[in-house]
Amino acid sequence: MSGEAPGSARLVLARNVIHLDPAPAVFDAMLEGWARQQTAQLLRAETIRPRLRLVRRLAEFTGLYPWQWTPEEGEAFIAHLRSQRGERKGIELSTARGYEVTIGLFVSYLLDVRYGWGAACAQRFGQEPQEVFHEGNSVFHTVEFEAHPSRRPLAYDEVQALFDAADARPSRIRGQGRKGALCALRDAAVIKTVYGYGTRRTESSRVDLVDVRANPKMPVFGRYGAVMVRYGKTVKGGPPKRRTVLTVPELDWSTDTLDQWVTEIRPHFDPGRHPALWVTERLGRLSPRSINEAFCTARDDAGLDPALDLHCLRYSYISHLVEFGYPMRFVQEQVGHSHGATTALYTVVSNEFRNTLLEASMRKRLGEVWEVPR
Repeated sequence: MSGEAPGSARLVLARNVIHLDPAPAVFDAMLEGWARQQTAQLLRAETIRPRLRLVRRLAEFTGLYPWQWTPEEGEAFIAHLRSQRGERKGIELSTARGYEVTIGLFVSYLLDVRYGWGAACAQRFGQEPQEVFHEGNSVFHTVEFEAHPSRRPLAYDEVQALFDAADARPSRIRGQGRKGALCALRDAAVIKTVYGYGTRRTESSRVDLVDVRANPKMPVFGRYGAVMVRYGKTVKGGPPKRRTVLTVPELDWSTDTLDQWVTEIRPHFDPGRHPALWVTERLGRLSPRSINEAFCTARDDAGLDPALDLHCLRYSYISHLVEFGYPMRFVQEQVGHSHGATTALYTVVSNEFRNTLLEASMRKRLGEVWEVPR
């Protein structure tokens, strides 16, 4: 055992201390050590905290400590979470796998001889940790895409209905003599921009004014030819991924939306030198949660499927770019996917688009002999 490994039992457990109740102290030390290990991997606190909470949930559910866990306890925990009803609905398949992976990571940390937890548990409790989830009781990754079926791209008329509902809200608020019309104007603009550039909610929240810039190759779009995303989704503790999303001609109305927001609406918030593109009435940065709530409000006002969420606009952006005829590689670069397969999973083109391709293929093969059935 190496006492230098971040999170090792030798570093975390207090020496020459006799606990009246050693089990909780050792469990807390395990969690502290695991947090140190993950911190050494440059994982963010936002990633580490939910993992620690999940391990504590398993301990509370079983009433046992990690060195007492068996596969049966893990199976019962997942079965319980999957079978919940009422307000607390059962977890999805992908969530169950994520929980199993997280618990597996924690147990692997305990089993790693470099950290010495097995020896420490054997010495104190006469038991050592064992695997909880293995090949025989884990959720298999049988398909590449496991999101809920309700998550889909919006049709063009649904996107228009969403925008119309968002645009109508400020006038309705003013007509009722209530406050919030200015924020409603902002919400309409941010929803349109999320779709117009295919950004995630956190990416949208972190965009600054300086990130909206001109594209020298497309002067027709003025200062709104591109949006630089500096806080893209991170991978395995790495730094945020950067990309530049170019304005496409088919969605050039987004330049008018941004221009109206930057030059006419945003100054009414009196943001001063605040760098954020999207600001609140209290002169803060608009949060990802607020952007999500803006979408949900417009969705409900438009009478759209309540299962649709903000991320569906990203699905829509990707699918519509494909239907516009852009190469898959271009679409992949626009949305910041590391692999083309991920972009393909987001792509759900309409039947009309596919029928157009079929008609073009039949005409190419049969020429004028073939006619479109009526």
